Amino acid sequence: MLLLSCGSHALASVHVIDQKRHHLGTPGRPEWQWFEEKPPDAQTLELQFTARSNQTEATLFIRQEDVKLEWKVRLNGRDLGKLVLNETPLFAAISVPPGVLREGENALSIVSSAKGDDILVGEISLDDRPVRDALSGAALEVHVNNGDKGNALPCRITILNEQGDLAPIYASPDQELALRPGVVYTRDGHARLGLLPGSYTVFATRGFEYGVDSQKISISVGKLRKLRLRIRREVPTPGWVACDTHIHTFTHSRHGDATVEERMLTLAGEGIELPIATDHNLLIDFSETARRMRVEKYFTPVIGDEVTTEFGHFNVFPIEAGSPPPDFHLRDWPKLMQNLRSTPGVQVVILNHPRNIHSNFQPFNATNFNAVSGENLRGPEFSFDAMEVVNSAALQSDWMLTFRDWFALLNHGCRVTAVGSSDSHEVSRFIVGQGRSYVACDDSVPDKIPVDAACESFRQGRVLVSLGLLAQMKVDDKFGVGDLAIGLGKEVKVKIIVLSPSWSQADRVELFANGTRIREQAFEPRRSGSNRNSRSVSWSIPRPAHDVHLVAIASGPGVTAPYWPIARPYQPTSPVWQPRVIGATNPVWVDADGDGKFTSARAYAVTLLRESGSDPGRLIPALGEYDEAVSIQAASLCQAAGHDIRAEDFARALADASGPVRKGFGAFAATLRVH
Repeated sequence: MLLLSCGSHALASVHVIDQKRHHLGTPGRPEWQWFEEKPPDAQTLELQFTARSNQTEATLFIRQEDVKLEWKVRLNGRDLGKLVLNETPLFAAISVPPGVLREGENALSIVSSAKGDDILVGEISLDDRPVRDALSGAALEVHVNNGDKGNALPCRITILNEQGDLAPIYASPDQELALRPGVVYTRDGHARLGLLPGSYTVFATRGFEYGVDSQKISISVGKLRKLRLRIRREVPTPGWVACDTHIHTFTHSRHGDATVEERMLTLAGEGIELPIATDHNLLIDFSETARRMRVEKYFTPVIGDEVTTEFGHFNVFPIEAGSPPPDFHLRDWPKLMQNLRSTPGVQVVILNHPRNIHSNFQPFNATNFNAVSGENLRGPEFSFDAMEVVNSAALQSDWMLTFRDWFALLNHGCRVTAVGSSDSHEVSRFIVGQGRSYVACDDSVPDKIPVDAACESFRQGRVLVSLGLLAQMKVDDKFGVGDLAIGLGKEVKVKIIVLSPSWSQADRVELFANGTRIREQAFEPRRSGSNRNSRSVSWSIPRPAHDVHLVAIASGPGVTAPYWPIARPYQPTSPVWQPRVIGATNPVWVDADGDGKFTSARAYAVTLLRESGSDPGRLIPALGEYDEAVSIQAASLCQAAGHDIRAEDFARALADASGPVRKGFGAFAATLRVH
């Protein structure tokens, strides 16, 4: 037997199988840019080693990184389990049942049937003790308190070993924790854990609104180390309810790994006040489980449903208990929408992850949706209330893509609210509430959130989208998101405030009018140790010539820290990935023409064509007073009326047109080559 050194600690009676780190993947198909320079060592890992037969359970330790898809671990032809689905570096402990090891030669393999997943794996060792005993050589007792009030509170505890990997940990089942490698969610900030002897860094967090506390420790064999950490609220959100509209459990969706009991702990531990239960085609009420797990005072559960059809996924809520779920077999969207809204209690319908492919269908691909004009190419107008522009488990390689889709819908005249969600099925791989929506609503009593008022805010667009930042906007110091800004002077004042915890920061904020960026402000990096958690910018803009919707989007460097890492795109379109934190507003609707209502770009274009006709000699000059969004809609209407906007008569008229008009017609013309 050999001694395995894992950082500063050593494991007694551990057999080192392999000390190398191996790159496994498909040659010629690098998953990410950092795998492009060096091809994979192999597609599977095959190792031979000598050992003694085991009469009792043993433990296999494996260091892994970048694991996205299923990789099976086999010993002597028998499946032991799988690598942990998590791209964060971690040190996994896998149970070896009695009798699996042979006397003498043994064969270990790590294999995947999927292609396109590059992983790093190695530093494999075998401990002849069961997992419980192997991870009980040292003990850590953690207490996390609210630094402002001194009381215990739900939180997430993250533990890294000396190499920076999520560490293998053990906890007795009677503690009712949500436990994964290196991650513990606890209802009261307390956990007693078994660890390998060694050096660690321990973090305490509670989602976006709280700061982080950490401490480096060393634990010796047979010793108990007690640790106290304190976290404080850093992001004030009075009048805004933290909501996750897209939440799953393994118990009901049979996908991912979070049981419904564990989900209650993660919701409380990440500070979600209004969780919408959206297991696939099922109506689940979290209330009783929350009471049983003793976290019911931290949130107001809502029964919802992810209606998972072959032609798109939709979250609907609230739903009256005991109701039949919506019919997920429907393919025709108008009939589906009618069925969704006829479900007892439903007030909000959200289109989920419109750029992801499920059942070989992508709602917003080029054959179904014109991403420039916002048209539904499959038929009738869209009638959902909201769409996910941020889904932290389904981010896009181009993170602005879904925002541009949303802008196109707004310009087309669709009153669609932008929302953020997590789509989490797991305890720690995709963090529940990482993508979230802040809804204008009374948040003073978390377990008594007025659900009807929250739903009204969703429909009215009184929602802020958050992925590590929170952006708020005021127009003329009185109009906020969802408002119609009226009575405007020659100059319009726009003020944007960006909030963040100490571990996240914005480096820019942008202002969009009808989807076109009209202002941008860069922020200097926050100094180390600074407690400044808000940034602000004010602009005075000329009153637009016509009505526009204003949207602010703040962004900054993505969080890579293991206590809140932003996940990579699950369906990437590029091997290049630069994570960003995001805070976005919904629109303030600017009544620039002073008629007391908001007129969309599409509506302006309809009026112009009615007055000028589709003769380019008259229409193009008439568009000169309008922005690019109106010209896009005019081009769309002309093309639909049977006129080819690429024809010579349009080209002649556009030659002398303003920049926004030429750009708008050019943008729409480019989409015609796709269809």
